[in-house]
Amino acid sequence: MEGRKWEELNMDCLVNVFRRVGMESLLLDVPFVCKSWYKASLDPKSWERLIFPKYIKPDDIWDNSPLGERLMEYQESFSVTAFIKSVVARSQRRATLLRLPICCTEEALEYAANESPSLKVLHLHYHLLFKKSTIIPKLISKWKNLEMLSLGSTHNMEEILAQISLHCNNFIMLFAPGIYVGKDEATAIVTSLPNLKYLVLKGSTIEWENLVMVLQGCKELLRLDVRQCIGFEEDDAEILALASHIPTFMCEGSILYHYDDELLSSRDVDFGLD
Repeated sequence: MEGRKWEELNMDCLVNVFRRVGMESLLLDVPFVCKSWYKASLDPKSWERLIFPKYIKPDDIWDNSPLGERLMEYQESFSVTAFIKSVVARSQRRATLLRLPICCTEEALEYAANESPSLKVLHLHYHLLFKKSTIIPKLISKWKNLEMLSLGSTHNMEEILAQISLHCNNFIMLFAPGIYVGKDEATAIVTSLPNLKYLVLKGSTIEWENLVMVLQGCKELLRLDVRQCIGFEEDDAEILALASHIPTFMCEGSILYHYDDELLSSRDVDFGLD
């Protein structure tokens, strides 16, 4: 008995598959298989997760990302702004996840904000935060349904979190691994996100007193990941006591200071040999 053909699948089934295949395939492969696949690739539900590659055309030099390589034939007329806007438009304002490339222009960023009112998850790369740190806080009010933010750096973090506090009542998760959490950053987290449920700071530098501030200020945390951090010991009794109410608290591999820091400090000591 001959099996059912892919092109005969129910449209909802096709869309459910295509929304998971990734932007490259959805743009450059799926639409050219058959008519039913082409039709499904145009369904806005296929574009609810807008995950752009990190690089598309940085500094006018093509990166070797798969999507960039396959778009090279359009290099002469290719516009980053136009490309991002055209992809965002495919979601028809239904996008729930957005990760923009680091070469995103201000115009494209504003367009994505205006055309993604249903956004729940936002990923911001380090370079994008650095280049657009002043405009991003002004756009937070567009994403009133935002629940989770991934930060690649602390550029303008205080203002971004302050805007989230004002406009995003459903916000529950901050994902910011590998950053520096100083007094200002810890204060911003506690002041703007006291009802935070999930906080990931794995691999960050956070001094003991700043972690204590977070533990004392964010009383509703369900999960706190501070594994492999620098600034406190993983078996610190006071830290463990303050975190005892958190259902999932992870601090394995965290140390007070890095060996290189100790070595650097020893070089700064005046041994009085002059």
